[in-house]
Amino acid sequence: MHEVMRLVGRSLSPETVLREMLHLMSELLGLNRGRIVLREPESTQASIQHAYGLTAAECQRGQYALGEGITGRVLASGQAAIVQDIDHEPLFLFRSVQRAELPPETVAFIALPITANGQTLGVLACHRLRSRQRHLNDDLALLRVLATLAGQLLQLQQLVSEQTRQLEARNTQLARALQTQAARYGLIGSSPALLQALGELEQVSQASVSVLLLGESGTGKELFARAVHLASGRRDQPFIKVNCAAIPETLFESELFGHEKGAFTGAVAARPGWFEQADGGTLFLDEVGELPLGLQSKLLRTLQEGTLVRLGGRREQRVDVRLVAATHRDLSADVQAGRFRQDLYYRLNVIPIRLPSLRERREDIQALALHFVSRANQAHQRNVNLTPEALQALAQQDWPGNIRELGNFIERLVLLSGHSSVSQAQLLRLLRQSQSGAQADNTPALAPARAWPGRPADDAAPAPLVRDYQSTHAHPVAQLQEALQRHHGNQSRAAQSLGLTLRQFAYRLRKAGLR
Repeated sequence: MHEVMRLVGRSLSPETVLREMLHLMSELLGLNRGRIVLREPESTQASIQHAYGLTAAECQRGQYALGEGITGRVLASGQAAIVQDIDHEPLFLFRSVQRAELPPETVAFIALPITANGQTLGVLACHRLRSRQRHLNDDLALLRVLATLAGQLLQLQQLVSEQTRQLEARNTQLARALQTQAARYGLIGSSPALLQALGELEQVSQASVSVLLLGESGTGKELFARAVHLASGRRDQPFIKVNCAAIPETLFESELFGHEKGAFTGAVAARPGWFEQADGGTLFLDEVGELPLGLQSKLLRTLQEGTLVRLGGRREQRVDVRLVAATHRDLSADVQAGRFRQDLYYRLNVIPIRLPSLRERREDIQALALHFVSRANQAHQRNVNLTPEALQALAQQDWPGNIRELGNFIERLVLLSGHSSVSQAQLLRLLRQSQSGAQADNTPALAPARAWPGRPADDAAPAPLVRDYQSTHAHPVAQLQEALQRHHGNQSRAAQSLGLTLRQFAYRLRKAGLR
């Protein structure tokens, strides 16, 4: 026992301690061919994992099912077994060592369970010659102590292995997070589709021509627009972003071009518009397809001549602005339908860059998820991380809302998770709850799981194009009427329930002939 404890003091590695313990059993006690049989994880099979006095081939043959032979019975019952004479025991298998290779004397076999936390992890077994002068009870007492020590060492190994696995997974996540922090212009990912879009962006960044960003909603158009600005010589000048879908039609001209004092009721002072505020820098017009037709001609004039006139003013002002526009609509179809000026479309479409959807860059989902987890942890003072299996599950999902939907889901996951480490099963369960909640909220089938219950309307799914809306909905008029009735005539709430902006909803009402 003194020698065994000296081994434990030098190393807690089961491989080192257990093999030397079996060696000492043979050399000092004459308990020969000692072996430790351990159960395979998530299996009913067991095999020899540590041994002394057995060849590699003999250890390889030492495979046992629960209840099979003496070793299998000890493993299944958790009770010790003593065979006084293996030649007269029909259950003894002679599986590892044949009888002819053993001494001709009477050979006994002792097998004791190795337990931890009330569970049988394995079996400590050995051969013993009956002719030994030492009493059998003395050997049994010592073997029980050694079996207990072996169980504690194996339990410690399991705990250390689990902690090591979690730390390695956490380190991997942190390493990926550090890689994402070094992403160009704040754009996270390294997929070919993203790199192609970035390459096109950098090629035209130094020019002053207009850039049109195309792609589905939620693909990060604002970040790309800012990247165009940062990659250009205007990086130290203002970057102004304007969401055209969020400005009431009556305020468009005043917001973009400014107004003079007294230009309209409530104009108590002159105010520069977004173009003037972006002078020398970059102006980003998001959802440019929502611009009213009357304002499109004035925008075209400003882009062509580099001058503007404030609302209510008479003096032209020169501005130097690099325009970046973005839309999820098909502007060429809007031009044919008369909803968008052809000459303005050509002016904006000088450099079109298509942004890839998340379905086209699945290899970036894990990096994006880690970024959103880190951001949500900092914002909400949490310490939540995702297991590698959970990250793989995220990468296998379809995200119709793209990066915006993924970010919203991760934030919800961090807030609702009751565990510091989120497993794959926990993630999928919350994902199903979110999707079922969105369906219960009458979210359109075109955008499943985009608008989480309780999220702001800005996080909701974008409305489909008019032509898509009419072709994918069997009864668009009935659906509009039903939404109005459900919300007692409140157009804002009816529009939100269908994933539309108020302007888009009003347009569909007019198109359907409803008042």
